[in-house]
Amino acid sequence: MRTIDPALAAHLAGGTTTLCRCWRLIRADGAVLGFTDHDRDLVFGGTTFRAATGLEAAEATAELGFAIGGGEVAGALSDAGLTEEDLAGGLYDNARVETWAVNWQDVGQRLLLDIGSVGEVRRGDGAFVAELRGLAHRLDEERGRVYAATCSADLGDARCGIDLALPAWLGTGSVTAGDGRGSLVAAGLGAFADGFFTGGRLTWTSGANAGRSVAVQTHGVDGAGAATLALWEPAASPIAPGDAFGVTAGCDKTFATCRARFGNGANFRGFPHMPGNDVMIRYAREGQAGFDGGSLAG
Repeated sequence: MRTIDPALAAHLAGGTTTLCRCWRLIRADGAVLGFTDHDRDLVFGGTTFRAATGLEAAEATAELGFAIGGGEVAGALSDAGLTEEDLAGGLYDNARVETWAVNWQDVGQRLLLDIGSVGEVRRGDGAFVAELRGLAHRLDEERGRVYAATCSADLGDARCGIDLALPAWLGTGSVTAGDGRGSLVAAGLGAFADGFFTGGRLTWTSGANAGRSVAVQTHGVDGAGAATLALWEPAASPIAPGDAFGVTAGCDKTFATCRARFGNGANFRGFPHMPGNDVMIRYAREGQAGFDGGSLAG
């Protein structure tokens, strides 16, 4: 049950109210920003809630049980608030969002309506619409280990144990050509085999995207020996020839890759020999291995 401040309750019980919405965003990097749909800035709780963004509630839903509730907010992209570059760069991905109802004549009269996080963000024509996900969406996230044939660790984390800072797993290069967004040709990666960086992570060290990271969709080697990289997401700013980057090796999380490429089979965090669905429909043939109750490892 939600407790409402007596002063706010009295205000709500009156014939006329002076309420507005305020949103406090806490990004993963610790930055805190405030926005309001009121026509002037408001300050409370150590945060200035800016009116210059034109932010307003577009939709809100609530669900019973474990269904995921949430809503949407819409606003303008501006230097004073949310920028195209920040949104495209992922700075607001999964940011914590507090939604408040506030009496703008007395900000001490306020009520925390909801806590959630930023989900999908749609952008276009100088504006954006951001999805707000309720706390129940955390129940859809993977927790603990999963019984699967593939590895549950991420390459380079503590459970994996591979040091991605070693030269064997880290390449550095610079752009020589490309489409300026998500496909590029690079110099400096000639020592690495075709596909070595597929599934890896590229971090820009110079240029307009410096400091930003993106996953690598494919890595190939063309006929002249130059590396070609396709990125999973378009760059927030145009990619220009000469932009430098570092890129880490990729892993498809299979036991064969873990053992052959990284020599790390002892740390594999999956179950590579678990029987698949086909075991249920296979039938035994005389002399065929694998039906004597022994190990399927071979």
